[in-house]
Amino acid sequence: MSRPNILIVNDDGIESPGLRVLAEAAAQIGEVWVVAPEQQCSGMSQKISIFEEMPIRRRELPIPVRAAWSLGGTPADCVKAAVNHLLPVKADYLFSGINLGYNAGYDVAYSGTIGAAMEGLMKGIPAFAFSKNFSEDFALVERELPGIIRELLQKPREAKALWNVNFPAYAPEGLKGILWDRRLAPMQLYLDDYHFLEQPDGTLRMKNRSSPAPAELAEEGTDIHAVLNGYISIGLVRSMVL
Repeated sequence: MSRPNILIVNDDGIESPGLRVLAEAAAQIGEVWVVAPEQQCSGMSQKISIFEEMPIRRRELPIPVRAAWSLGGTPADCVKAAVNHLLPVKADYLFSGINLGYNAGYDVAYSGTIGAAMEGLMKGIPAFAFSKNFSEDFALVERELPGIIRELLQKPREAKALWNVNFPAYAPEGLKGILWDRRLAPMQLYLDDYHFLEQPDGTLRMKNRSSPAPAELAEEGTDIHAVLNGYISIGLVRSMVL
């Protein structure tokens, strides 16, 4: 049986360590193609570039990929460019991530990681999103990710939904398990905390210094409750347009 073609995108940028970890795991299963933003694009959701010219560069990555490009645009732009122009083959799957920062609860609405995966769904490609905490310690992810990917690919296809995976901020030996079919928590995980600074000219500047919500605020059975209590959370996120 031929190996599937896997398109990998993200919103943290082409240099993100999470992208490399995801590509290495995906390469155990299929042929990997990467198209990722040149710059950090967190919080861009499914934004696309309309008036800007976007530079495209072929990139060499220290991971086993068929080809990789960086694009001076958004995560959704990367998917459009990959599908319409760059890939010489049809992508069988789209993997987005691994994002540094959880994508759970209401925060999925803002996520460029989720936005890229949603763009994949709109192109008819089964899509999967992967996220973890902000630490660059990938020990738990590297141990669990290959098995999770294989199991996800055996699941019946959901044409109108993507599988969303969040890894907790735990060492491998501290993992409590994997919880499937977690529903989106009806809350933000990262609580808004806006600070206003008055400038010498009398104008104001605003900055969001958001921090994670306490675990006890999340309802049991939700993605936020799972990941903040030491479980890998896996659940579906449905498209609002399909």
